[in-house]
Amino acid sequence: MERPPATYQVHGPSLRKRRMAQGLTVQEAADKAGISRSYLQRLETGIRERMGPKRYTRLRTALNATDAQLCPPHIPPEGR
Repeated sequence: MERPPATYQVHGPSLRKRRMAQGLTVQEAADKAGISRSYLQRLETGIRERMGPKRYTRLRTALNATDAQLCPPHIPPEGR
C-alpha cells in the first residue's frame, strides 16, 4: 500500500487564483481550512511552498480544488 507524501508542494499563484475563483478572502479560506490567515498568505506569496498532508487536504477541500489546481505546473527539464 502506498503512503501519501510527507509534504505536498503548492504553487502560490495557483492557490491564490483558486481562492479568488471561489470568491473567498484570505481569512475566509483560512477559516474553512482550519489554518491561520498568515500561513495561507505565506503559501500564496511563495514564502512557504510545502504543506503537511492534513493541512493540504483541508485546504484542498475548502477550495473545492484538485491536486492539479494547487500544485506547481510541470516544467520539463532543459534539453528535452
